[in-house]
Amino acid sequence: MTTMTDSSVREFKMPDVGEGLTEAEILKWYVQPGDTVTDGQVVCEVETAKAAVELPIPYDGVVRELHFPEGTTVDVGTSIIAVAVGDGAAAAAEPVQEAVAEEPKPEGRQPVLVGYGVSTSSTKRRPRKGAEAPAAAQTSASAIQAELNGHGPAAPAAPAAPAAPVTGDRPLAKPPVRKLAKDLGVDLATVVPSGPDGIITREDVHAAVAAPEPAQTAAPRSEPAAPAPSPSAPTSYDTTRETRIPVKGVRRATAAAMVGSAFTAPHVTEFVTVDVTRTMKLVEELKQDKEYTGLRVNPLLLIAKALLVAIRRNPDINASWDEAAQEIVVKHYVNLGIAAATPRGLIVPNIKDAHAQTLPQLAASLGELVSTAREGKTSPAAMQGGTVTITNVGVFGVDTGTPILNPGESAILAVGAIKLQPWVHKGKVKPRQVTTLALSFDHRLVDGELGSNVLADVAAVLEQPKRLISWA
Repeated sequence: MTTMTDSSVREFKMPDVGEGLTEAEILKWYVQPGDTVTDGQVVCEVETAKAAVELPIPYDGVVRELHFPEGTTVDVGTSIIAVAVGDGAAAAAEPVQEAVAEEPKPEGRQPVLVGYGVSTSSTKRRPRKGAEAPAAAQTSASAIQAELNGHGPAAPAAPAAPAAPVTGDRPLAKPPVRKLAKDLGVDLATVVPSGPDGIITREDVHAAVAAPEPAQTAAPRSEPAAPAPSPSAPTSYDTTRETRIPVKGVRRATAAAMVGSAFTAPHVTEFVTVDVTRTMKLVEELKQDKEYTGLRVNPLLLIAKALLVAIRRNPDINASWDEAAQEIVVKHYVNLGIAAATPRGLIVPNIKDAHAQTLPQLAASLGELVSTAREGKTSPAAMQGGTVTITNVGVFGVDTGTPILNPGESAILAVGAIKLQPWVHKGKVKPRQVTTLALSFDHRLVDGELGSNVLADVAAVLEQPKRLISWA
C-alpha cells in the first residue's frame, strides 16, 4: 500500500471568518472524498454566530477526507478537510489504511489563528496525569478533535470522568465550552466530565443545565451515570404536538446580544405620530426620476435620510458607552444599521459612512444591503461597527414598538405602518398618510432632551421633506 508523507497532504483548518469568533457550524459540504478541487473553489458553507459564509480551498488537489459531517460545530483552527496535493494527489484516489495511524503527526504543529486550533495542547498536557496519554496517542487527530468539540462518542472515556473533580485542579474545557457554561450560568467545577482524560464537553454542560439536582449532590459525581438525565429531557414532551428547534448560529447570537443589551443599557423609548403624506408623494416622484432608474426607492430611503439629517443636527446621539474607561465615545461617522429578517434570524448589517452618501448612493446601498441579506450572503464585516439602527416593523402591518438597542449603539428608530387615517390638515379633517415613529436610546449617554430633539427632527423632515434641502 501507498503511504503518503505529510508534505503531500494539506490540512485546511476552520478559519476565523468573523473578527474573533471561536467556532462555526458546517452547514453543507460541496465536495466529497475523491473529488478534485482547485485553488479558490468553495468546498463548504459554514455558519458563525453572525452569518453564513462560503469557504474556498486555498490549493489544488484531491479531497482525501472530510473530518466532520454536516451539522457539526467546529472550533476555529481545527482541520476540517484533508487534501492530497502534488504527488500525493494521484495516490489519494486509492484507499490508504496507514493514513489513520499517521494522522497524529499534525498534532506536533503549533496551533494557528486564535491559539488553540488543533488538539496539540491537550495531548501535551495529558501525559502529566499518567497512563492515559498512550491511549490518546493511538486515536486519530480528527477523532480527538471531535471529542474535544463535544461531538464525538463519550462512552469510551466514561471511566475517566470522575478524575477531574477529584484532582481539585481547574476543570478542563475548551474555550467555546467555557463560554457556553458562562452564558448558561453553569459552574464548570460542578460539571461531571465525559470527555477523554476528564475534559468537559458541550453535552456535559447541557446535562448540568437539564439536571441541576443530580449535579449538586456528592454521590452522583462519583458515578459515570450522572449525566443520564440529559437524554431523558427530550422525551418529556409530546413529539406529535410540539417541535423543539435548536437555537444556534445567528439566532443564538442575536438572542444573547439582545439579552445583554436589554439588561446593560437603560432603555428609554419615545413616540411621535406624523403625517407623511408629502414624503409619500416625493417617493412616487423619485420613482419617475431617471436618476433613480434601477434603484430601490421606497419610504425607508427617505426615512433613513431623515435620520441622517437629524443626526447631523444632533451629533451627540451618534455615540457609544465605553464601560471600561467610563467614557462616552462620540462617532464622527454614521454606519447606519438596517434590521433585516432572514431565514436564519434577524441580522443588522450596516451601511458604512452613510452620512457621506447622496440620496441616489443611499438608495443603491440600501438595495444591495437588502438583497444580500435575503440571499443569506451578508458578511460578518457588514454587521460590525454600526452606530445607529433603523428597524421597519411597518412592513408587518405593525403600528409601532419599543425596539431594543443593537449592542454598542446609542439609538434605534422603529418605523410603523404607514396608513390612511383621519388627520387635521389646514383646519379640516382629511384622510392623510400617517405613521408612528419610536426612538429607543441609551439613557446613560442620551438624555431626554437630546432624544426628543432627534425624534422631532426626523418627524419634521418626513412631514416637510423640503427640509432635506433647507437643513442640509
